[in-house]
Amino acid sequence: MPYDLRPMPYDLRHLKGVRKISALTAYDYLMAKVVDEAGIDIVLVGDSLGMVVFGARDTKEVTIEDMIRHTGAVMKGVKKAMVVCDLPLESCVSVERVLADARRVKDETGCNCMKIEGKPELVRALVDAGFEVMGHTGLKPQEADSFKVQKGDHILEEARAIERAGASSVVIECVPADLGRKITDELKIPTIGIGAGPDCDGQVLVLPDMLGLNPEFKPKFLRKYADLHEVAKNAIERYKEDVEKGIFPSASQSY
Repeated sequence: MPYDLRPMPYDLRHLKGVRKISALTAYDYLMAKVVDEAGIDIVLVGDSLGMVVFGARDTKEVTIEDMIRHTGAVMKGVKKAMVVCDLPLESCVSVERVLADARRVKDETGCNCMKIEGKPELVRALVDAGFEVMGHTGLKPQEADSFKVQKGDHILEEARAIERAGASSVVIECVPADLGRKITDELKIPTIGIGAGPDCDGQVLVLPDMLGLNPEFKPKFLRKYADLHEVAKNAIERYKEDVEKGIFPSASQSY
């Protein structure tokens, strides 16, 4: 399906105050298919892949090549959901660089919606160039040295600036619930919370986290909907046992 037939951020604005918006990350073709088939509204190809795919400590060394490769894979798996590409730290150093990298994403993957952490001036440049933009305020992993709850009036001010710059939605990460509610009430665009309380217009989680693939990761905001680490480990242990006993493959798995 051509990308221009899929939901775009402006199609989700009418949901503000009507129903909650669901979002999840995905980084590969098969999991993107699963997320899309489940009816999720937004599939975010997050630079969180630096941690959950590459095993890095943070997102800061993710490259635009990484994002293009994974966004392309996700685009192949998604038929209905809106796909958003997180622009990595290296893309956000100047207007010229962010525009060049966003054009690469669009040309090489078909994805026209970019996510930017903070930096309203870059949001405006992308919007003026014809891109849809999801903003991001609160905790900004590309800048943070630690993952702590963020507080202060500057977060509301940044959210306002992101909206004025033309963003179609904004992620609010790791802020007190009352601040998440205040920002949501004030903005006309949808807010997508992650650790920002129940009153945001939508919620997003990192897919491997909510599926329980990393048992050591236990932030307060995370609800695990499965324990796929144990499911996968048990399946692999059974496979190993069958191989060692010589009972796999059996006649039914042989040509």
